[in-house]
Amino acid sequence: MHQKESDSVVVAALGEVFLGAALRTDSASLSYYGSDWTQLHAADPLAVVFPCSTEQVQRLVLLANEFDLALVPSGGRTGLSGGAVAHADEVVVCFENMNSLRDFNAVDRTVVCEAGVITQQLQAFAVAQGFYYPVDFASSGSSQIGGNIATNAGGIKVIRYGLTRDWVVGLTVVTGKGDVLELNKGLLKNATGYDLRHLFIGSEGTLGFITEATIRLAQAPRNLTVMVLAVASFDALMPVLQRFQQATTLTAFEFFSDRALGYVLAAGDVRRPMAIHAPCYALLEYEALSDGVEKAVMQAFDEGVEEGLIMDGVASQNEQQARDLWHLREGISPALAACTPYKNDLSVVVSKVPEFLARIEEVVTQRYPDFDIIWYGHIGDGNLHLNILKPETMDKATFFSTCGQVSEDIFEVVAQLGGSVSAEHGVGLLKKEALSYSRSVEELAYFRAMKQAFDPQGIMNPGKMFD
Repeated sequence: MHQKESDSVVVAALGEVFLGAALRTDSASLSYYGSDWTQLHAADPLAVVFPCSTEQVQRLVLLANEFDLALVPSGGRTGLSGGAVAHADEVVVCFENMNSLRDFNAVDRTVVCEAGVITQQLQAFAVAQGFYYPVDFASSGSSQIGGNIATNAGGIKVIRYGLTRDWVVGLTVVTGKGDVLELNKGLLKNATGYDLRHLFIGSEGTLGFITEATIRLAQAPRNLTVMVLAVASFDALMPVLQRFQQATTLTAFEFFSDRALGYVLAAGDVRRPMAIHAPCYALLEYEALSDGVEKAVMQAFDEGVEEGLIMDGVASQNEQQARDLWHLREGISPALAACTPYKNDLSVVVSKVPEFLARIEEVVTQRYPDFDIIWYGHIGDGNLHLNILKPETMDKATFFSTCGQVSEDIFEVVAQLGGSVSAEHGVGLLKKEALSYSRSVEELAYFRAMKQAFDPQGIMNPGKMFD
């Protein structure tokens, strides 16, 4: 990339495209916009720019090619893999000013979102129109649609509604060459060759930048009921899932350990849902559309208790109770933040979850005998979050180094079971060395070939996903 002595020239050139506050070089802005939730790399970008249109993004990319200037996309910066970190004199491209919703179509059930639209903003818009945007997670109040698409975000409703990918019917992107591509144009059916839309979904800004998306909306769910179950053992989780799936269509099936629950309760926002302590808990959600559904669900519960799978349970009676029960699960990550967690975001096919849990638990208890191990995740779709908490007496560098070494053993198990080392948080800086555990040598060769085709000068989020 460009040399330090030319920084003033580059900043001057950026100033011709981005006027006033749309270009920032002050240290506070560089630090804030150049980092994400990982906090593992010191932010060191050259500048931060705030485009307001696809055309302005295109001008920036053409300028970056001219100056051999690295660009890093910045959304809500809620990622956990370092995908939005700018630590090597890059220009951060912040999309927060591109935050409009337009062209809502009730017949097609679609709306066009600029990349900087906050997830919660889209959810509220959908509700106001009588529809529903089902992709949801704890960071919905700050994550942005462009970043969600760039990482193919999942979250808590995947078991029923799928991933972000399943709701994107059109994209506008600016490639690393500076070309503007209109991909799929909102069509549900389009059998005219390669669907480049899906290539950009999950690409983490390495091929180009997403500037707009046409998002499909769903019919709003009705009478959602939440249950939290005290489950007798980790081995009982999958039989419990099967039993309730036979009773009704679940919109969510989450799990968390008693240790995880303890951290949420310590925060003081909610109370323990039941008197009993269990090794783990399952949170399930469903539409209580009829007495028949309620009867089937209660029968599944009773049979689970009789078989020793379920120890106790509680169900929401109103929306506030449903929110409180959800907080038991969604409050885990914020509650752990102060404990400097080392996070692994892993997945296998659902049928292999019991074996996966047992084998990973064996690895971490042997290798982390003095560490606090916290399990939770979207177990209904095979996605588990493993959090190791830093002991107070251990310095951060030693802690992360130790965890990184043990992660190799964890990834070996993931590879043996045909799983993924990053289920929903992308590869970024943190997982690129582990990519070979989930992707073959041949796949990675095609990855690099696609990168070369769309971004021949390597200016788009360089160093992320692979070198």
